Amino acid sequence: MNLPAVSERLARALKGLRFGPPVTHVYNPLEYARAPHERYLKTYGSGTREIVLLGMNPGPFGMAQTGVPFGEVGLVRDWLKLEAPVGKPANEHPKRPIEGFACPRSEVSGARLWGWAKERFGAPERFFARFFVVNYCPLVFMESGGANRTPDKLPEDERAPVFAACDEALRATVDCLKPKLVVGVGEFARGRAEEALKGMDLRIGRILHPSPASPAANRGWAQAAEKQLQELGVDL
Repeated sequence: MNLPAVSERLARALKGLRFGPPVTHVYNPLEYARAPHERYLKTYGSGTREIVLLGMNPGPFGMAQTGVPFGEVGLVRDWLKLEAPVGKPANEHPKRPIEGFACPRSEVSGARLWGWAKERFGAPERFFARFFVVNYCPLVFMESGGANRTPDKLPEDERAPVFAACDEALRATVDCLKPKLVVGVGEFARGRAEEALKGMDLRIGRILHPSPASPAANRGWAQAAEKQLQELGVDL
C-alpha cells in the first residue's frame, strides 16, 4: 500500500462518524482538499524515510486550507511548490471559511515548522530525503463560536473510533516509510505514536509543538526543536 491509498482508506473510515456538542462543525481536508493533499503525498512521500514528524490535527489556516500537514499557505505554494484547487467542506463554519490557497491568514505553527525546514535544508528535496511530515488525525473539530477543539478533548465514545482509524493509518504509514524514528510534534502526538506503534521496530520521541499558545515555542521554537532532535540522535 502507498500513502495515497492509506489516506483514502482513512478518509473512508472517518466519513460516517458523528460528533455532538460542543462540536458543531467537522472538516476533513482529505476530502475537500484532496488534490493538493495527494500531490503532497505523491511528490514527497514515495520511498523510505529516516524520521517521521507526527502532528496532531489540522490548524484552521494550515492543513485545513491546503491539505498539507502544518500547511501554511505561502510555504506550501512557494517552497514546496504545491498548489491545486480546494473545494469546500459540506458544512462550513461562517467564522472559518475555506479559501484554499487564497487564504490570507498565516498558520503560525506551519510557518515555524516549514520555515525551519527551509532555513535548515534549503531545498525541499534535501529535507524530504530524511524526513516526512504527517498528521495523526486529519479532522478539524470546531465549536459553535469557531474555536478549535482538539481530538483529545472529545468524549470517549466519539474519541475511540477516531483513534482506532487514525492508529491504523499511522501503522500503515510507518509500514510504507519504514522510519527508524517517529517524533511526535507535541505530547499528544508522541502519546498516540507510542500507543499505535507498540511492538514495531522503531524509536519514538518528542519535540516541542510550534504553537503560538506555547510560551516555550514563542521563545525560539526552531532552536528548541533542533536541540531535542539532536538529543534523539538526529544529526543535523
